[in-house]
Amino acid sequence: MSFAMHGVGVSGGIAIGYAHLVSHAALEVPLYALPKTQIEGEVVRFETAIESTRAELEALRTNIPAGSPAEFGAFLDLHVLILGDSVLSKAPIDLIKGQRINAEWALKQQMDALLTQFEQIEDDYLRERKADVVQVVERVLKALLGHSGHVPATGSEQTRILVAHDLSPADMMLFKQQRFAAFITDVGGATSHTAIVARSLNMPSIVALHHARQLIRENELLIVDGQQGVVIVNPDKHILAEYKLRQGQWEIEKQKLKRLKTTAATTLDGTAVELHANIELPQDIPQVREAGATGVGLFRSEFLFLNRDDLPGEEEQFAAYRKVAEDMKGLPVTVRTLDLGADKQLRFADRSGDNPALGLRAIRLCLAEPQMFHTQLRAILRASHYGKIKILVPMLSSLSELRQTLHLIGHAKQELALEGTPFDTAIQIGGMIEIPAAALAVQTFAKSLDFLSIGTNDLIQYTLAIDRTDDTVAHLYDPLHPAVLQLIAMTIAAADKAGIPVSVCGEMAGDAGLTRLLLGFGLRQFSMHPAHLLAVKQQVLKSDLPRITGIAQKMLKAQEPEKLHQLLARLNE
Repeated sequence: MSFAMHGVGVSGGIAIGYAHLVSHAALEVPLYALPKTQIEGEVVRFETAIESTRAELEALRTNIPAGSPAEFGAFLDLHVLILGDSVLSKAPIDLIKGQRINAEWALKQQMDALLTQFEQIEDDYLRERKADVVQVVERVLKALLGHSGHVPATGSEQTRILVAHDLSPADMMLFKQQRFAAFITDVGGATSHTAIVARSLNMPSIVALHHARQLIRENELLIVDGQQGVVIVNPDKHILAEYKLRQGQWEIEKQKLKRLKTTAATTLDGTAVELHANIELPQDIPQVREAGATGVGLFRSEFLFLNRDDLPGEEEQFAAYRKVAEDMKGLPVTVRTLDLGADKQLRFADRSGDNPALGLRAIRLCLAEPQMFHTQLRAILRASHYGKIKILVPMLSSLSELRQTLHLIGHAKQELALEGTPFDTAIQIGGMIEIPAAALAVQTFAKSLDFLSIGTNDLIQYTLAIDRTDDTVAHLYDPLHPAVLQLIAMTIAAADKAGIPVSVCGEMAGDAGLTRLLLGFGLRQFSMHPAHLLAVKQQVLKSDLPRITGIAQKMLKAQEPEKLHQLLARLNE
């Protein structure tokens, strides 16, 4: 049966491929009673799932790619041990026989009991091993439900479409190592970190579908229209042909944009504009160079800390920062210090609190964990000897935080100098303006910093009191809200008055429909995902600053949404 689902498109393009379902043990599993005649068959089904999961883990252990961290092997060994524990491998059989229930429910009951025991363990490290228990159970559930972790038999890797209830940024980084045609989820917001990573992968993606994970079956043919936010399940031949034509046209437009790679980003009146790229890992640099970026405006260093059970040491961080600096061959690289918290948590140290977006995150967390911060600062400073590295401090809200941060940077510099370790003594320090308090006090911050960077995602979230990961309020997330525009324009003007550079590194920078508005506010440096850079460059090349500046200033005075959209349409004519 063919049907369509509507959600929030977070990354454009069209993908056609086969569904690959991601199971989560936390989701509801089926419960049903079994007649006596089916009990033995259910036991065999459970034992087969356990053995197939064991074989899958052993195969992964045998085929660990060369150069992978040693932790990979230890991680898989631990999962094999958990799988072999009688609580998970034997006790569910007693429940199946005693209560005459299905294997999935019996396994879920045992998992819940085991997790309760883990919660009572005082040792933090051991208590956090409950995450490994959940991951092992998820693998067995996939086997029981017929959702293999292997590549679907139908189609190639490039035609797989990931279907999940939810994906964390850490999940997305794992999927970044694989090649999917698209991904869709039940929950999520357009500017959640998961959506941001999806855009960096340049794949069609849709969130907030609500029931996709329940309604779509493994290997069903899907069409994902990321531009319109539509998923079509089991399309008929006419719809399929229409979307294949649209997909071809989309690819042609992408190829046309590639011709702009070596063209200087200059407006019609001759004003130069810097177009930088945002990255998560050193492996993203080829994409940055392919897009023709003139620098890395945002290196999200926290992604080096995800999907692992320990903190990366100074040498590991130094190697990563140095590689990016060297690969950019003298072009600027802005490393943002750890922005952990909110939806980006360390496996072994979840300190999110009741409201993680407003809790101990970013620079607050770094100041609360000075040794962890000191290690990162030393690594960044050492890497600055090998390229043009800058330091960007996230989520500043007070002058006190900035002074503490500058003091710690000074201490790290002093320590390296005493050791005789080379570093850039004049390294530039910048601050992110993403909290309304910082935007309102921006002139004070500008006096102590070398540059500013506006993080529009959080600035909009905090200004409008909207959780950007919550699709129930996604419609209230508005980059064109008068208060948001005022804060952005105010920050750009303050930086100009202070004589220091300012950039926008949030999602607004990569939205070609807002490029002229930001240019009209006086912005001359953008930083975005490499996938969006050429589309933004195209807008820059067609922009006449004297014409658009006047319209942009009118938008600052407008209050009605309808009037703002009318002026934006006029701006983009």
